Amino acid sequence: MSETTTAPAAISRQTSADLLERAKKSIAGGVSSAFRAKSVPFPLYFTHGEGPSITDVDGNTYLDYTLAWGPLILGHSHPAIAAAVEKTLQDGWDYGAQHEGEIRVAERLVELVPCADRVVFSNTGTEADQIAFRLSRAFTGRKRILRFQNHYHGWLEAPPDTLFLPWNDLDVVEKAVAEYPDEIACVILEPILCNGGCILPAEGYLAGLREITAKHGIVLIFDEVITGFRVDLRGAQGLYGITPDLATFGKAVAGGFPLSVIAGRYEIMKLIEDATVLHGGSFNGNPTVLAASEATLEELSRDDGAALKAANSSGEKLIEGIRAAAAEAGVPVTVRGVGTVFKVVFPDEGAVTDSRGLTAPPSGRLGAWLEGMLDNGVYLLPDGRWYVATVHGDDEVEMTLEAARFAMNAVAAKFPAN
Repeated sequence: MSETTTAPAAISRQTSADLLERAKKSIAGGVSSAFRAKSVPFPLYFTHGEGPSITDVDGNTYLDYTLAWGPLILGHSHPAIAAAVEKTLQDGWDYGAQHEGEIRVAERLVELVPCADRVVFSNTGTEADQIAFRLSRAFTGRKRILRFQNHYHGWLEAPPDTLFLPWNDLDVVEKAVAEYPDEIACVILEPILCNGGCILPAEGYLAGLREITAKHGIVLIFDEVITGFRVDLRGAQGLYGITPDLATFGKAVAGGFPLSVIAGRYEIMKLIEDATVLHGGSFNGNPTVLAASEATLEELSRDDGAALKAANSSGEKLIEGIRAAAAEAGVPVTVRGVGTVFKVVFPDEGAVTDSRGLTAPPSGRLGAWLEGMLDNGVYLLPDGRWYVATVHGDDEVEMTLEAARFAMNAVAAKFPAN
């Protein structure tokens, strides 16, 4: 084990602890999303964020790699988004009717996304996936949905005619299609399994799915709520060169505002146009989130996507640096994913426990790692996942890797190798 860097001064988070106890008296569980309850050492409360950093109610500022669970691709309080939204709020934040901003954003999405002949807007990834299911069933006249274990497609319960298969195994897909001929409406997947461990598709796997679904008239859906406008300006479908029939987007598409998108082939999307599939919602395409999206897409598209390429480069440096820190400290670790979304995996953290990609509350090496990083000024998600933004530059990478070296040594001291 290498020498440990100087330990950080004691950090108080008492105000957060007090607020959590207060919240439990009025909010079920004290938090507004079950995923947040697993934070180490407990859910923190924040006052503001700026660029790559976020500050809690006790005045502690952290480099933030949670990015609100992924949406803040441009970092906190990006001035271009703030200016666009501020102007919109002065003009009126929702009309329940049309505005030109919808068209401009839709035109940009059709230009960027390979599968997008047409798009429609909704508010959350969960909604977008449900609309994609309805479109697939109406288009094919079939009912069954085929999805994969540990892939996350929203928090609604899966319908009873859903098939769950192992990921990265084309043979089991072929067998399921043969077992249920003319019954499967769609195959849906995260093209990179972000929620279930940041596992990349096996070589040829996405192409194989495309071939199987095309052969049997099955709609192929890429859930790009995480990968869209994060792993590549064109999404994972652009990164891997595989075009699905439908794709859903969220999170990064509006830089942190609640917007989701359903994009796809005209033949399928036409079912919304002719009202075969009803798509409605009071907040769909409202001016506020569309202004945020237009500003976000403009920033990401500038100079042929230079900002996103730089973010990926920063993330790759972090991945290599974390691996090096672990090796130096003698800590067994695997880092999986791509530059802008990856996961640090320890062998004793436990397996994914259900189809939504949830893991057990952080303990063992993962818990010690998260605590060590937090004490050294780096805020991470409780499942070991990292999101990297365009505002994480060389200085942030250097500070983060310094924290990583300390945290890995702390893990090694608490959990010596056998």
